Amino acid sequence: MKVAKPFSLVGKTAVVTGAAGLLGRHHCRAMVEAGARVVVTDLDQGACDSIARELGDSALGIAADVSDLRSVRELSAEVLSRAGRLDVLVNNAAIDDKFESPASTLECSRFENYPLEKWKRSLDVNITGVFLCCQVLGTAMAETGRGSIINVASTYGVVAPDHSLYRNPEGDQRFFKSASYPTTKGAVLAFTRFLAAYWGQAGIRINALSPGGVENDQEDFFVREYARRTPLKRMATPEDFTGALVFLASDASAYVTGANLLVDGGFTIW
Repeated sequence: MKVAKPFSLVGKTAVVTGAAGLLGRHHCRAMVEAGARVVVTDLDQGACDSIARELGDSALGIAADVSDLRSVRELSAEVLSRAGRLDVLVNNAAIDDKFESPASTLECSRFENYPLEKWKRSLDVNITGVFLCCQVLGTAMAETGRGSIINVASTYGVVAPDHSLYRNPEGDQRFFKSASYPTTKGAVLAFTRFLAAYWGQAGIRINALSPGGVENDQEDFFVREYARRTPLKRMATPEDFTGALVFLASDASAYVTGANLLVDGGFTIW
């Protein structure tokens, strides 16, 4: 893919957390195709190495736990040691609840029954993970006077979940979107604005990217209802976020900071 000069990431190093997830892999590829050297980061070193091999010589895998300060410090040190610089940070790692069995999903996802341990783990990864990566890796960027941080949020950080989407044609509620996901994604947006104001004079831009729902083997009724509720009449594909991500990472967005770029097919306009 040829990229116009303002959108080029040639000569830059980008770290993508949550790189082994559905969107993370595509975010890494987008950075590579724009010319960056990409650090593929997730919990499992084997998965990081595998994705890096798929991406070629412009990628390297470094495992880290974003919710652990020591691990994030080790990630930062290794990135600077092996790549020599850090220009872009994509905070993509997040927990979106999965329940252990279909039989327990409905009851466990009810707010009244939602497990405290799931709430705490979501806070640790979705909020503290973003905080730590920005604090440690972002500080390294601020010391050089350049960089772009992209915090991946969600439409559910902007609007409340529509629980009717999770009701099948017979009227049975299959599950509820849990409280932790919209809460943490809303916090990511507030933190993005805070950090944009704090680090603006240091030459660091901090923006949020809020994806809409991505089609990924969901039940047919959900895909149909989600598409019906969305002006573009479809769910997103992972590739739909490539242009927005490269825009925020590159000099094409040199005067953009503190923004939330919604890529949701219009889901949040109603």
